[in-house]
Amino acid sequence: MKVDYPHIELGEEVQFMPGYYIPMKEVRMEHDGREVLYIVGAAMVESSCCASGGCAYAIVPGYVVAWKSKRNEAGTAISEVEPVADQDVRRQIAKIIESTEGISNIDFW
Repeated sequence: MKVDYPHIELGEEVQFMPGYYIPMKEVRMEHDGREVLYIVGAAMVESSCCASGGCAYAIVPGYVVAWKSKRNEAGTAISEVEPVADQDVRRQIAKIIESTEGISNIDFW
């Protein structure tokens, strides 16, 4: 199943209810003969009922099917990706990201 990934502007704050996050870099990584896209960033919670603080994160949209192949109405580049469904492969990719980026907070689409 292919899905669209709208590329977020790197280095710019994106506000959400309790704070903001900043996507810092996009990485295209070879894994088992396919290209995997992941995004590394930082998030800050400034106002929450429980606490405040920050963390580094990685998001894995999936395997690149078509890189920046179209644009949406706002002009944002869109890539087609295929989410990583296999749990063993997710664990392998997460281990690589953790060792490469030093991040353990990794989410998959």
